[in-house]
Amino acid sequence: MRTAMNRWLASRWTKPAWFLLSCLPAVWLVFAAFTDQLGANPAEALVRSTGDWTLRALCLVLAITPVRTVFGITALARLRRMAGLFVYFYVVLHLLAYSWFDMGFEVADIAKDIAKRPFILVGFAAFVLLTPLALTSFNRAIKALGAKRWQLLHKAVYAVAGLALLHFFWMRAGKNNFAEVAVYALILGVLLAWRVQRRWGPVWRSYLGAAPAAGGAGK
Repeated sequence: MRTAMNRWLASRWTKPAWFLLSCLPAVWLVFAAFTDQLGANPAEALVRSTGDWTLRALCLVLAITPVRTVFGITALARLRRMAGLFVYFYVVLHLLAYSWFDMGFEVADIAKDIAKRPFILVGFAAFVLLTPLALTSFNRAIKALGAKRWQLLHKAVYAVAGLALLHFFWMRAGKNNFAEVAVYALILGVLLAWRVQRRWGPVWRSYLGAAPAAGGAGK
């Protein structure tokens, strides 16, 4: 099964299929807007839906490496860059929806709103951090930065995840609705904990294993 999955993901049709699937939420929102299927407040629905899809796309990006490593589906790495760019695509849609429907593209009012409301400030900070990641997601940028500096820069995605979750939490706090926040917090917590364990687990095990031996040698 693993071999078949890798073979399928390595197909030349995989990336176009992934692209089309990633576009579907945006296509649906445009269709729903034009056919009046977004409820009583379509502007709010567009702002919230694009934010939800940004968070979902971010969870998907962070899940690629653990799934690839744990299940041996190495060909998933081919899709990580495109998945990351779709996170940026949806956060740009989210920002545009807010700027248009909530603020009427009044730049001065947007700046005041960002400074006044912490949850918008946090969301905007996540967008700012995502921008250089999107701009450096191409081979030429990797060569220009060097692999180590590029990898260090792209670790900012973890800060983005924390800011995005905090933005979502504060947004839902106004209505005292934390059920979805808890789901996303659990998903992101598991994905980040897996990375911490993979990075520092061997060091901790080595230290804990060596500590008794060192103590015994001193007696």
